[in-house]
Amino acid sequence: MNCSCSDGGGYGTGQGNGDLSELITTNSHDFIVVVIQYRLGAFGFLSSAELAQYGVPNAGLYDQQFSLEWVQKYISSFGGDPTRVTISGESAGGGAVMLQAIANGGTLGTSLFSNAIVASPYLPTQWEYNGIAPSQSYYSFAQAAGCLGLGLPNGVGVNESMFSCLQQADTRVLQNASAYVSAGGKYGQWAFLPVTDGKFLQKRPSEQLLAGQVNGLRILSGNNADEGPGFVPQHITTASDFNAFTKNLFPLFSNSTFSCLQSTYAIPPTIPGPLFSTLGSSGPTALNQSEFGIGQQQRANNMYAETTFVCPSYWLASAYSNQPSYNSRRNGGTKQSWKYQYSVPPSEHGADLDAYYAINREPLGLGTLSPAFRTAVQQIWGRFVIYNDPTLPASLVTNLTTFANGTTSGDNLTAAITGNWPVWEGGNTDGGGAYRMLNLNMTGGHATQITWTAGDGTMVNVTQYAGPGLRAQLDVVDAWTWEGGRGERCEFWASIGAEVPE
Repeated sequence: MNCSCSDGGGYGTGQGNGDLSELITTNSHDFIVVVIQYRLGAFGFLSSAELAQYGVPNAGLYDQQFSLEWVQKYISSFGGDPTRVTISGESAGGGAVMLQAIANGGTLGTSLFSNAIVASPYLPTQWEYNGIAPSQSYYSFAQAAGCLGLGLPNGVGVNESMFSCLQQADTRVLQNASAYVSAGGKYGQWAFLPVTDGKFLQKRPSEQLLAGQVNGLRILSGNNADEGPGFVPQHITTASDFNAFTKNLFPLFSNSTFSCLQSTYAIPPTIPGPLFSTLGSSGPTALNQSEFGIGQQQRANNMYAETTFVCPSYWLASAYSNQPSYNSRRNGGTKQSWKYQYSVPPSEHGADLDAYYAINREPLGLGTLSPAFRTAVQQIWGRFVIYNDPTLPASLVTNLTTFANGTTSGDNLTAAITGNWPVWEGGNTDGGGAYRMLNLNMTGGHATQITWTAGDGTMVNVTQYAGPGLRAQLDVVDAWTWEGGRGERCEFWASIGAEVPE
């Protein structure tokens, strides 16, 4: 068995140097991990009509695909099986897995991989390769590199001298230009991103995923409870602030679409109160309450989280759904998917990495996970890679929660047992019964506060739970009604995908 991993970083930063040895050891060394590198920023995702004339958009995605071809060709030399490849990633790494899943129109079958794992799959706006946003970034990059305005456009509207200048420029000049343009973009956004090029990416992800046009056979799809705060300005206090943020983020929205968004994310007047995590299934919802914000601030946090991370994780699960009414029509009745949410407070974007392979890696969440919880999550990933099924045998759960002297840890992992955690059967316009998700959470412990600082300098005191009495609490939940109707909100985003665009 083989697992190829891609790193996060918004397609602009990051490196494949994560230590995955604990994940491997937890799963008895039963699979080989291949960590891939690909070009980032302008080197990997520069795009415009000019670049497409003389170069290749989405170069970073081709790098990833080349890595998967390498695995197919050579992994047997390392003891691996090229017919049993799982690709995985978190954040932009999860987004990259999503884009490999829809690569070449979803016509590649299992030629490069059979399974996919996505954690918080990042789906920013995906423009046409020659659209306004990527073209602006291209010319800004050329200007920063000292290449803008050289020569005259040729007969097809391409400035050959400018492109040649970029090809000949010193790599340090190009690195600085890429960083400069990226830093000047919208808050929490990146300037150089994957684009719909008509070849590698033939359709928008929301469109192609809900048509079931995907490569591979199975997916394990996850998201976190509070994905948004790190990408949203943390000084949104009024409805006007929310509207301004939204209009800046989605410049293509028509007036009617904007009105629909306001209605979809409508909240009651804000009443000042404490910050706390929601239960998801009852009480206050993520629409206006979380560890990081309330009212209009949380409204913006949640809206961004759902369109960028959460709904893509839903759509990916639905693309591999085994529900007969969708499966037979869309993917031949052969695919399967499982869905989970990481909800351990404060469950910010990236917090789940503490469970997968890097305990206390993230600035928040120190000491919030029990040993049984971490091992169970790593076994969920590992068993999906090894056995094509992330559910846990009852005997394994017993071993994880029972000490040598016969006493138990109090960790409740039973929801993850085979037969308890069902496959995802959702799809566009389905009702709630098809949307079954494993909620990964903890209970008990002692409340402690830690200060989190946003990118705009705003400081927020968030609460997390650690210490004696901390124990795992896993539950199978209805992801359709979750957080006040998340399934329906994801359908809203799919319906306006062309205007996002995503």
